[in-house]
Amino acid sequence: ISRLNIVSGMGSSIFSSPSSDLHPMDLLSRILPRNGEALAGVRMVQEGGARGVQFFSPAQALTFPSSQLFINCPLFPAEFSIVATVKVPETRMKRNEYLFTVVKEDANQLLLGLHFSKEKVHLIYQGSVGRERLSFKRIRLADNHWHSMVLAVSGHHATFTLDCGPFPSDLSTDGSRFHIGSRRKWKGLFSGLLRQLVLLPGSDATPRVCPSSNPSLVELSVPTILSNLPVKSQMNDVLLPPYETEVHVTLGSKPACTVAELGQLWFDTLKRGLFLCDGAYWHSMLQEKDRLDYVDDYQDLYTTSETLDIELFQIPSVGLFAAMAHRANKPGSAIYRWNQGHFQLYQNISTFKAQAWKQFTIGRKMLLAVSNSVGPVDGERELSVIYRWSNKRLKFVRYQTLETHSARDWESFHINNEAFLAVANHRTENGNHNIDSVVYKWNPGTKTFEVNQTISTSGAYDWEFFTIGPYHFLAVANAFDGNSTQTDSSVYIWLGGAFQLFQTIRTFGATDWEMFQIGNRVFLAVANGHMLCERGPSLYTINSTIYELDVTTKMFLKFQDIVTYSAVDWEFFSVGDEHFLVVANSYDGSSYSLNSVIYRWQGYEGFVPVHRLPTIGCSDWEFFTSAEGSYLMYSSAKAPLSKVFKLRIQ
Repeated sequence: ISRLNIVSGMGSSIFSSPSSDLHPMDLLSRILPRNGEALAGVRMVQEGGARGVQFFSPAQALTFPSSQLFINCPLFPAEFSIVATVKVPETRMKRNEYLFTVVKEDANQLLLGLHFSKEKVHLIYQGSVGRERLSFKRIRLADNHWHSMVLAVSGHHATFTLDCGPFPSDLSTDGSRFHIGSRRKWKGLFSGLLRQLVLLPGSDATPRVCPSSNPSLVELSVPTILSNLPVKSQMNDVLLPPYETEVHVTLGSKPACTVAELGQLWFDTLKRGLFLCDGAYWHSMLQEKDRLDYVDDYQDLYTTSETLDIELFQIPSVGLFAAMAHRANKPGSAIYRWNQGHFQLYQNISTFKAQAWKQFTIGRKMLLAVSNSVGPVDGERELSVIYRWSNKRLKFVRYQTLETHSARDWESFHINNEAFLAVANHRTENGNHNIDSVVYKWNPGTKTFEVNQTISTSGAYDWEFFTIGPYHFLAVANAFDGNSTQTDSSVYIWLGGAFQLFQTIRTFGATDWEMFQIGNRVFLAVANGHMLCERGPSLYTINSTIYELDVTTKMFLKFQDIVTYSAVDWEFFSVGDEHFLVVANSYDGSSYSLNSVIYRWQGYEGFVPVHRLPTIGCSDWEFFTSAEGSYLMYSSAKAPLSKVFKLRIQ
């Protein structure tokens, strides 16, 4: 198989191979998606009233086997034309850049390529006596304007036509690939825009495209995705060369948006917003949005015990509630209701060193599960409890009990209209941390949860369920394997009616996973609690890590490390168009009185700290909104005090 590289180079003798197919071969369409989705290594750019693609890496997605073109005959055609439409910025033009290449795959040998410098175009190819070159001089392309060029080769003759103004006989393409935009390497990467790249065997393409009313943008075969305007960038433009958009911006009151204004911009001077016309409606592109300015201390919520977890949820027609997992058994854990801008005690529920609450709905049932980490008395079975909301009594009543083992967390989710509930079992009564955690499935007949699957875990602390496209995932935070906190946490994928291992990630006393999305990017943040080996002291000042799903490798790869202090929770939230992560720092090795930190998403910089909030043994963060505004709430594992902060938004 030969490989054709788009954006590369070729030489001096002329071809006479027997391959001859008179249909145009649109090379560019073979690498571009048809539906406008993002493609690794390129972005679409609108310039000079036309679309083109810009290359910023010699990605694997920009190549294809030559055998896709030369099906019946592996020899390059003796007569052919290459039609290309390019736009090259003068300031970015390197010495030699390839428009396309054909490269021998196993030997990395250049068989054929088209490349150019500021004032020359070269056709390079592998001849009978080695590499040969056919050069055309005084061809100035790097002037920041669109140009269409036709290179026609026939026998021992070759012609080059720019903007419609006045090879060997046995070059085998076996085992090669076409590369678009490069010569397979970073060196020689095409820096301009490419709109059209067509190989036409067997004839001179010049009469087919010339003369033309728009000679710099002649069209033989332009990919559909590049034929329509406007273009919406799929990438972070901060990292890429600037290209201006040639549109008019209308100021003042709202103008008409018709086909005549398609692609035009309107700046609303009153609302300070930028809008784009799609031919019928104005769509917001940039408008003044809410932004987080400061965080105010809002409410001190004094509890009967230290609190390890908060679960916030809404009950329709009743209100917003906060279930608090209290450490002390008496009087148990408390449920608070939001009333007139403050939380007030609503119901007490008997619990036994409660670790976490989880609220979920099945059909018309509103359920609330608590993780109890000990039995009612020493020696008795540990039972975690599911409660049901009673519309008649307006409180939660006991519904089902499940045997657990020092349970740290519940996670509820639905897959294919079936309901599941996963428990994180931390350790057995005799101290064994390497035990099974359980995924339960709702039985509609008995209206109870039954065991569906057991999963081996090591000191499990947290489950996180999430869905990406058609795939369902369940991540477990493993905290301790009996000897060390340096253990693998795991991400599982739902296949064939059960969760199967997808990826393992080394963590350090992991206590929490937080999945979140920003645009089409998927992230997974782990809270690392502390580093403890079989020998040596514990370290509490360590990195917690944010991972990003890499579509190419189909794995979560490290995106950013953030120094934390025995972190036990991450909470992701958004205010307007801004995105934030807040971490629960609980202990630095000497003190529980620490600042927990709010980080703001800064694009290519990742998350940067913007606010520091004083906390005491912080164990959980929750974000919520109400009619009164937006809030953050934290619980303390070291003091009978939880706090509510109000976000000051401008």
